[in-house]
Amino acid sequence: MIKKTRERVSPSVIRRLPRYRRRLTELRDRGVTRISSKELSQITGFTASQIRQDLNNFGGFGQQGYGYNVEDLYEQVGKILGLDKEYRVILIGLGNLGQAIANYTYFNQIGFKIEGIFDVSPQVVGRRVNDIKVQDYRDLSAYLKRNKIDIGIITTNRDSAQEVADTLSKGNVKGIWNFASIDLNVPEHVALENVHLSDSLYTLAYYVNQNQ
Repeated sequence: MIKKTRERVSPSVIRRLPRYRRRLTELRDRGVTRISSKELSQITGFTASQIRQDLNNFGGFGQQGYGYNVEDLYEQVGKILGLDKEYRVILIGLGNLGQAIANYTYFNQIGFKIEGIFDVSPQVVGRRVNDIKVQDYRDLSAYLKRNKIDIGIITTNRDSAQEVADTLSKGNVKGIWNFASIDLNVPEHVALENVHLSDSLYTLAYYVNQNQ
């Protein structure tokens, strides 16, 4: 059972949960029904103690001498992450990255439903992507007044991103997934995830050079 708590869980714990769930998905698909924290440690790269501490933030899921029920832990971690719900999503910016995200149907399959796409370019506005008509960015504020949106995805250039974030925040969007190469400022009530693809590439470059 998930423990209800007002205590703030460390962001590092939250960032490990998707990896746990991904590995649990693989185990479940292979027909594995139970696993110990030691075995889970071997396939996730985290220590058994770290795994137990992470999961204890949300309640006791394991059983001494038995370990974890794979199916149950998969479901519980999904609930912790909020993956037992559906989310209404809009995308702002239909450049190359925006098109890739709009065409990535897996998001829709797991409950992240892209319902609106916005852009400033006259060459793009009016097109249909996955049967969604691209709307003029100037209509975004009015759209948000008419529609309750959970998540806004920003794939614009860095110069426009903060303005877009401000519009989304004023439109009561609950969370922003930002791919623009700038760290945004948003009100406390808006969840924000800044994704810097270059950071990951630079990290990879470091390790490549260490191995030479």
